[in-house]
Amino acid sequence: MIKSIRVQLLPNNKQKTKLFQFAGAARYAYNWALNKQMDHFCEGHKIQTDSALRKEFMVLRHAEENKWLQDVSNNVTKQAIKDLCIAYKNFFRKQKQPGYIKYTSKKIAHYNRIGKSLTVYDMNGHPKFRSKKNGDFRFYQDNVKIQFTETHVKLESLAGSRRKNRQRLNWIRLAERNRIPVRAKYTNPRIAFDGERWWLSVGIQTARKLKPLRGLSFAYRKRRYIRSEGIGIDLGIKDLAVLSDATKVRNINKTRAIRRLKKKRRRLQRQVSRKYQMNKKGDRYCKTSNLIKSEKQLLRINHRLANIRQNHVHQTTTAIIKRKPSFVCLEDLNIRGMMKNRYLSEKIQEQNLYEFRRQIEYKAHWAKISVIIADRWYPSSKTCVICGHVKKQHFTTFEA
Repeated sequence: MIKSIRVQLLPNNKQKTKLFQFAGAARYAYNWALNKQMDHFCEGHKIQTDSALRKEFMVLRHAEENKWLQDVSNNVTKQAIKDLCIAYKNFFRKQKQPGYIKYTSKKIAHYNRIGKSLTVYDMNGHPKFRSKKNGDFRFYQDNVKIQFTETHVKLESLAGSRRKNRQRLNWIRLAERNRIPVRAKYTNPRIAFDGERWWLSVGIQTARKLKPLRGLSFAYRKRRYIRSEGIGIDLGIKDLAVLSDATKVRNINKTRAIRRLKKKRRRLQRQVSRKYQMNKKGDRYCKTSNLIKSEKQLLRINHRLANIRQNHVHQTTTAIIKRKPSFVCLEDLNIRGMMKNRYLSEKIQEQNLYEFRRQIEYKAHWAKISVIIADRWYPSSKTCVICGHVKKQHFTTFEA
C-alpha cells in the first residue's frame, strides 16, 4: 500500500533560486517534447517513444547554447519528457471513449468570433504548453537518491559542487518535524510551487497494514469488532451533509470568517483590475510593484479559503469514521452536470463534494469499513421503507 504525504519546504534564498532553475529546466524539456510530438502528429506519423525523445534531448542538452541545462539533474528533464508521453497516451485513450467531443460549442463559437480556425492543439484533452506566467513550477526528484532526516530533506544535485561547505545547499529544511519516515521506500517525489510556498509530495510504500484512525476504540469481544449501525449520507448545498440519524453538518461557507474573506477578495479583485487598466500601454499591460503586491495578497486569501474548506471536510469525514459504523452509504452525484447550473455552480464548487467522497473512501478503507455507493437513479424517495414497494409515476394525456 502507498501512503502519500505532502509537507511544506522552508528553503533559503540560494535554495529558492536553484528550485526555480530546476522547475524551469523541467518546463523547457516538457515544452520541447510537446513541440516534437505535435510536429510528428500533424505530419501523420506515429508519436515518438519516450526513449527516442530522451536520446534526442541528451544531444540537445550538451549543446553550447543549452549549457545551463547541465547544472540541473538529468532525472528532472527525463521525467518531464516521460510525463509528456503519458499525457499523449491519455489523450489518445480519451478519444476512444464513447461520447468524446473534439471541440466544445463554446470553443467553436469563440474561434468563429475571433476569426481563427481550430487546430489539433485545441482538441479536448490535448496536452498544453507549460508557462511560468501561469505559475507552473514543478519538477521530479529521483526516488532512490532523495534522503530524509527528522527535519531536512536532501535533493539531488542542488548544490552543484562536491565541497562540504557547498553540500549544505542540498539539505532543505522541512516545516514539520518527523512527518516523513527516515527509512522507507519512496515513490514519485514531486516538488511544486503554489505561488507562495514550496511543497514536497512523496509516496511511501508500507508493507504492513495501516492502523485505523486515532480515537477508534473498538470493543473487542469474541475476536470480533462491535460496530454501530450503518450511516447514510446525503450531500447538499444548504448543509454539507445530512446523516441518516438526522445529524446535520453545517456549511462552512456560511460562517462569518468565510464571508469576510470573500468580501475582502472581491475588493482586491476590483483593485487589481483597476490597476491593470491604469497601467495599460497599447495592447500590453505593465506590472508595477503595487500590482504585484496586490496579486500576492489575493493569492494568499485564495489559499486561506481553500485551506479552511479542506480542513472542514477533513474534520467532518474523520468524525463520521470515528463513529465506527458497520458501513457508510453515499450517493453517486453528477457533479459535472450540476456545475452547468449557473445559479448554483459557485455554491456547489465551494462544497468540495468530490473531495468529501474521496476522503470517506480512503479513511473507511484504513478503518476496515465498507463503503456503498448508491446508484444515481435509485428511487430512494419512491420506495416504501416497510414493504419495499416502488411508487410508479403515471402520466395523464389530454385530448384536444
